[in-house]
Amino acid sequence: MLIFSDERCLGYESPGHPERAARVAETVELLRLRHADWQWPAFEAAVEADLLRAHSVAHLERLQVAEHFDADTAFHEGIYGIASLACGASLAAMGAALAGQKAFSLMRPPGHHAERERAMGFCYLNHAAVCALAALAKGVSRVAVWDFDAHHGNGTEAILAGVPGALYVSAHQVPCYPGTGTVSRGNCQNFPVPPDCDPERHLAILEESWRVVLGFEPELVLVSAGFDAYEHDPITQMSLRMNDFRTIGQWMAATKTPAMALLEGGYSEDLPELVDAFLVGWSD
Repeated sequence: MLIFSDERCLGYESPGHPERAARVAETVELLRLRHADWQWPAFEAAVEADLLRAHSVAHLERLQVAEHFDADTAFHEGIYGIASLACGASLAAMGAALAGQKAFSLMRPPGHHAERERAMGFCYLNHAAVCALAALAKGVSRVAVWDFDAHHGNGTEAILAGVPGALYVSAHQVPCYPGTGTVSRGNCQNFPVPPDCDPERHLAILEESWRVVLGFEPELVLVSAGFDAYEHDPITQMSLRMNDFRTIGQWMAATKTPAMALLEGGYSEDLPELVDAFLVGWSD
């Protein structure tokens, strides 16, 4: 297993905000302690040419203006560079996946709410969309993004909607922020999950969505791995148990399709254990 992480992503914080530096710092600590054989390669930040596949010039310029984006998404000094570094980790993980490795981007900020011209929902750049469009530009003919975060990845869907060779599949809580993802259209397939859904039913919906991904016969799968569907997450009303994330990882392990995953949400203090369960299931 390759883990792409860089301590520079810890360099911003909003007091009391659920998307805090400890999410990544504590997960890195646990994974390094438990898995001495896993590798932690170096990587570079995404360059502007990569970002412009998914975002406008105006958006990249706006990320460098010292004004907050919304009530949940603050401006932080250097956030454009930090988000670009997180995007670079995802691109490096994608490259490793295409080379036959299992790879996870363990970075912040997350990305799946970021739209072409809007930062929102703790997200500034859309890592999954940037990777999908980069893969298609490299000649990969079919790329699927599978999003199991508790929140719908509105940004990823909006950017990839109608893009030939791309598929976006999401299973998420409805109703919930950001209020999208209630219907499926074209190459964007959504699987709403009601609040407080029985965990077995939720897992069955996730498995159904995973079968749609596999049915697309992708040459590459990009996984927006959010861990906020966990039963003890403080900002959602979901009920997946820790071992359910290991099961999700095992589904990924069972396919021969190249795949990478990147950290999206997950705000429980148990996040390090949840990530470990997922990665152990995937690496089995």
